[in-house]
Amino acid sequence: MNQYRFKQSFADDPQLSDRLFELMEITFPGLKSLAECARKLGAPWESASTPFMRFHDDQAITHVGVLEIPMQIMGQRVTVGGVHGVATHPEFRRRGYYREVMQEVLAYCDQLYETLVLTTPNPEFYSPFGFRVIEEYIFKVQGNFRSEQNSWRILDFSDSKDVTLLHRLLETRAPVSHIVGVVNEKPVFCVNEGSRSLYYAEDLDLIASINIEENQLHIFDLVSTKTYHLSDILARVSQPINEVIIYFSPDLLNVQNIQILPHQLEATFLMVRGKFAAEGEKFMLPRSARC
Repeated sequence: MNQYRFKQSFADDPQLSDRLFELMEITFPGLKSLAECARKLGAPWESASTPFMRFHDDQAITHVGVLEIPMQIMGQRVTVGGVHGVATHPEFRRRGYYREVMQEVLAYCDQLYETLVLTTPNPEFYSPFGFRVIEEYIFKVQGNFRSEQNSWRILDFSDSKDVTLLHRLLETRAPVSHIVGVVNEKPVFCVNEGSRSLYYAEDLDLIASINIEENQLHIFDLVSTKTYHLSDILARVSQPINEVIIYFSPDLLNVQNIQILPHQLEATFLMVRGKFAAEGEKFMLPRSARC
């Protein structure tokens, strides 16, 4: 007999996904389209997430998902549990349903993971369950950077070769930082980054989640089998850059004179439950790994 009351299986119930995303679209409009984008890239939400759901008749009214994030934290490889997609239908809130489901989720996770992570704009929803806020930082580098070449091209995911390229590098990627980095993870990356422009430098065999606003270069993630210095990135950007903002610890980028500032990425807090070796270090969980 299943010891879990709310634990479900996408494989066992083909209609479960539709009922889940009906709830998701009410609580997180637009999430369904992001999940669909990841599905087209071959990294479906359903392949990674274990759903815990409560129903009213046939309607999903509460959901908490659990997935695994392979990470490197302070130089050690660990598998972290990610809590995501936490939602209760507005008409069924303040009845204790979320608490019931979350308590079951934690009982399940405590058997599997020493560390749980989540990101949220509402930390007060999770602190009663033992989650604590971990301060995060951005890293700024000032200078006058200009290259004569532009070696970046935007990946075209209508081309199967670029989809294959993305999978290969995600499967074999080096962590972007020894403090907090991610290895061999696809679904969360594809949900978070698959609808954005991703850039590829063929000579480096490197995918970069970057954005240039005026003369600022924002670096959110770098996906490659090896690590590169910031100078390697800048040498392939022809647009003048006066400031680089890095959204992960730049310990592997070989940069000097870094300004380190506390920062909330997209107004969300990183929260952790259990052991977390990087607590107190200066880092940010990459945008591509946030759930």
